[in-house]
Amino acid sequence: MIDTHKPNAMGEPLPRVDGIEKVTGRATFTADVPAENLAWAKTLRSPHPHARIVRIDTTKAAALPGVYAVLTGEDVAGLRFGRRVVDIPLLADGVVRFVGDQVAAVVAVDEEVADRALALIDVDYEVLPAVFDAAEAMLPSAPLLHPDMRSYQGIVPSDDAPSNVSDVHVWGQGDIDVGFREAEVVVENTFILPVVHQLYMESHACQASIGEQGRLHIWANNKTPYNAKWQVAAALGIEPDDVLVHPVTIGGDFGGKGSPMDTPVAYLLSQVSGRPVKIVMGYDEELLAANTRHPSEITVRTGFKNDGTLTALEVNAHFDSGAYGAFKAVPNINLHAMELTASCYRVPVFDVRSSVAYTNTVPSGHMRSPGGPQITFAVESQLNIVAAELGIDPAELRVKNLIRPGDSAPNGEQWVNIKAVETLQAALDAIGWGEPLAPNTGRGLAMYERGAIGGDSSCKLVLHADGALTLILPIPDPGQGGATVMQQIAAEHLGVEPARIAVRSAPTDELPFDLGVGGSRTTFALGVTVAQAAETLMARLQEHGVAAPFEETAAALIASEGGDDVIIDVYRKIPFLPDPPTTEFTAQAAEVKVDPETGQVTVLRLVTAHDVGTIINPAGHQGQIAGGAIQGFGMGMIEELAMADGKPLALNLADYKIPSIMDIPALQTILVARDDGPGPFNSGAIAEAANVPTAAAIANAVHAATGKPVRDLPVSAEYVVGLLRG
Repeated sequence: MIDTHKPNAMGEPLPRVDGIEKVTGRATFTADVPAENLAWAKTLRSPHPHARIVRIDTTKAAALPGVYAVLTGEDVAGLRFGRRVVDIPLLADGVVRFVGDQVAAVVAVDEEVADRALALIDVDYEVLPAVFDAAEAMLPSAPLLHPDMRSYQGIVPSDDAPSNVSDVHVWGQGDIDVGFREAEVVVENTFILPVVHQLYMESHACQASIGEQGRLHIWANNKTPYNAKWQVAAALGIEPDDVLVHPVTIGGDFGGKGSPMDTPVAYLLSQVSGRPVKIVMGYDEELLAANTRHPSEITVRTGFKNDGTLTALEVNAHFDSGAYGAFKAVPNINLHAMELTASCYRVPVFDVRSSVAYTNTVPSGHMRSPGGPQITFAVESQLNIVAAELGIDPAELRVKNLIRPGDSAPNGEQWVNIKAVETLQAALDAIGWGEPLAPNTGRGLAMYERGAIGGDSSCKLVLHADGALTLILPIPDPGQGGATVMQQIAAEHLGVEPARIAVRSAPTDELPFDLGVGGSRTTFALGVTVAQAAETLMARLQEHGVAAPFEETAAALIASEGGDDVIIDVYRKIPFLPDPPTTEFTAQAAEVKVDPETGQVTVLRLVTAHDVGTIINPAGHQGQIAGGAIQGFGMGMIEELAMADGKPLALNLADYKIPSIMDIPALQTILVARDDGPGPFNSGAIAEAANVPTAAAIANAVHAATGKPVRDLPVSAEYVVGLLRG
């Protein structure tokens, strides 16, 4: 067994605190939660992308032995859920808006009976005109998907006219016309990105039961338990305090597990059946109906001087929301990264427009750095095209325009300790930029910056009478190792071995609040909260003999408390952005070989360089980098949830292709040291950095190898053959 008894916790590659439970099968995932008299539920999904429900006959299903109840949209009329935009009916409100929209729900003695009951439900539909593309959905002639959109809670429509456009967000700096007049070369291109899925191994699942005084108990693989409590309460019209969310192990997230999903339906079925109810989505349902990354069409227009100086940037991005907007954590707008368009560069004048439109397709939601890979692919590919137009080396063009210390970011932030140039140079050196290349090979670059966000957090640190310690956290660990990092932060402040500190997640009654996992915030926001708890306990211990061994000091403190546990509660109001603002830069370089006959692209090498503060757990840190780069590789090379008339064609993990160990290239990580960061011990953010620029770096390498710009993803063999043959 690995020895976790380290005198110094910081910088140690300690194994995860939940590792043994997971590898031995003892970890309790949502599907494993036991309950007496448990019933199983299934939902019937629409076969049509857009249709009116004319009639539903549930008589045969309800009469099937073993069926406890059947619900339809008529039973839950007016009830909707959403993270911010509340627009998804619990069950279809007379209209279905995508293939997979939920029409009815059955609760039965087991899954088999529930499936049989679904087959007995008879539904008549009147098929309606459908639209499958965001740009087409924005046309006045497009069928209207949500006539009552302006009544939805959280919606921010762009104007008063009926439309499928749920939001238009515009921001900029300076006079864009002046910027283009100063340009000597103006280049415009449109870039297309497909639908991709998070592909967490554990599908969405929930269990609901009604306890004493009618209180709702929830077990769900949701990374934002406090927000889940409020969202479910709002959907059902009950008080948040009447909802208790219990912690469970989460089998992967990547941004996709922040929505209530089937939890409100499970509650209603529990109410009518008088039993605990469990719903576990199959992977066909995940690919059919769960929140994907937004497909997008992004037009980039840039102005440059002949020497490579950027004078103006104009972006017009259309994001496909799918049938609903409820899976997004902000009102249908900029997908985070659109506000950071070209933020690694000096952009004197820019105008960015981000539009989100409803279509009759799978609802889009959040995936690792929402909007980041899309806009980064567009801007970084545009830079490569401009470099070719100007006859300038792509690396030279970037270095010339990279942001430097003292510069303001395009969004106006004044970051401290900017290391964009150093990070890019590290990637260039590692990939051997400028060295001779074999025929049909090429190298490509891409840049990204990403800092941590904040948001309120809480925790509890308990010193037990026997000297043991327990750290109680408000959020789950969906696999990134956050709980282990919190253990190390507490151990470092207390001067004890990390293994002395047990770590567990709390039900929502036990702690005040936390914003949840997401936005690369855990180490920063929860980390400073845990650090405060440990510092507070340390101050109490120091009153009883700082020079003594921990056991003696702890015993003295416990004795002074009458033998009771010493409990430190912390709730911190943390600003959304660190003060002063900080960010970390990522530069990636890829080397590829292209077969000119077949179009097959082989990524020979991938380099990822990051400027970093203190690394608390090197193993976990590198795991985030490697995992992110592999996800970015998948988006660039393989992944696409192809559709026909709005229906996904790949409804299992055999047909939806992701990288295997045989596909993944050699990955070299370069760390550029910095001495500041917003988190404890000057730590920073890493979770959403490595997956964003990878696809762009690969695409730019293909451009270099073929001489043909890449404007669409993924760079499949078929796509590359099309490029080569014009």
